[in-house]
Amino acid sequence: MDKPPLRRLDEWRWEIAPAGAMRVPGIIYASEKLLAGLGSDEAPRQVANVACLPGIVRASLAMPDMHWGYGFPIGGVAAFDMDEGIVSPGGVGYDINCGCRLMTTHLGLAEIRGRLPDLVTALFQGIPSGVGSRGPLKLSGKEQLQLLREGAAWMVRKGFGDAADLEMTEDGGVMAGADPEQVSDRALARGKDQLGTLGSGNHFLEIEAVDEIFDPTAAAAFGLEIGQICVMIHSGSRGLGYQICDDYLARMVKHSDETGIPLPDRQLACARLASPRGKAYLSAMACAANYAWANRQLLMHRTREIFQKALRMGPRELSMRLLYDVCHNIAKVETLPVNGRDVRLCVHRKGATRAFGPGHAALPAAYRKAGQPVLIPGDMGTGSYVLTGTKRAYQETFGSACHGAGRVMSRAQAVKACRGRSIPRELAEKGIVVMASGRGTLLEEFPGAYKDLEAVVEVVHGAGIAKKAARLRSLGCIKG
Repeated sequence: MDKPPLRRLDEWRWEIAPAGAMRVPGIIYASEKLLAGLGSDEAPRQVANVACLPGIVRASLAMPDMHWGYGFPIGGVAAFDMDEGIVSPGGVGYDINCGCRLMTTHLGLAEIRGRLPDLVTALFQGIPSGVGSRGPLKLSGKEQLQLLREGAAWMVRKGFGDAADLEMTEDGGVMAGADPEQVSDRALARGKDQLGTLGSGNHFLEIEAVDEIFDPTAAAAFGLEIGQICVMIHSGSRGLGYQICDDYLARMVKHSDETGIPLPDRQLACARLASPRGKAYLSAMACAANYAWANRQLLMHRTREIFQKALRMGPRELSMRLLYDVCHNIAKVETLPVNGRDVRLCVHRKGATRAFGPGHAALPAAYRKAGQPVLIPGDMGTGSYVLTGTKRAYQETFGSACHGAGRVMSRAQAVKACRGRSIPRELAEKGIVVMASGRGTLLEEFPGAYKDLEAVVEVVHGAGIAKKAARLRSLGCIKG
């Protein structure tokens, strides 16, 4: 399929009208500026391709951070009917339940300003990062299987956190239906030693300060104040999730002719939700999701310990509290409104996060009036936004919003663009301390490789699918 034509619906939305094998329209959330910046990116064509899949409901969606991905665009959202619909590993992604976790503290800028380099160094030395890094926790085979079923709750049960952490984690940090029997020995082996590791690429741990508050009521509900020190963790299911995706993609591609589903792109290989293969993937994916939640729980626990030791503070004085953990790269069965009635759907969010509005029963009681915290980090020189989910998102986007700024350069292009530059020095001139396992990561992840975070958030806010609550600026960052 050639690059599809776009028709403007309003200031923030563009439509790809159904054509050829498309069963529903494509809807892209973007401003003119962001759309112009796509250039030759294939993401709009991928939006149209997803619209060809059986059982898709209402529309194939793309958030303003969208860019080319495997099969589905990154930033893609699609919901499928449970009877006729499909599940596609390409619609979830390789890093299953890659997600963000934001913690608040009782610290202010003045309390860490002179100690920031030492604090970043302590975090970099204490939290394993980079390709192939190994974590501090060694699991027996039995313990690993328990963790895959229980998720973050297993970590809390072992003393790495407390019940309050689970309350502030999406779905309590566990996805039902996880079955380790559906996970290959290769995936289990890859995940065995990686708990408590950050990973590489765009994964990070960042110290941030609350810089601006847009919605005082929501900010108060979330416990955010101007000048407050926060920590954002971005990581996922590591090698275990990658291998699960790889295993099931290979299986679905091999058997794609048996399904009778015509595919505009073999990367959209899938299985019917009701089929044994579809059910097996969902059970394995749930294991990876639970592993990712457990991983972020352990990363947070280690971060608390490192802050306390580096700053010589007790737990109460530091008071590092989980504001929220939200996942992206997931397929979840949720009950959502379609044509005036509630319907069970399998929602694929690839590079997109849940954004449920006020009053939703899935939210912690403390947040039900404000709405779900939506975490949108930018690049390592920009900071992050905290927004609130809306009832409009529940009606329009299957309760979804974007997950970050989104790349505008490939990693190879970014390295080329940085030739002769010192990214750590450039960031230091802005008051940001950054450390990484390798120079290559900083070149691949330099700020210019990503879209303008302000422009991305403005679309989400303007379209009403999430509303700005607070902005956080970067102070220090560690990467793999």
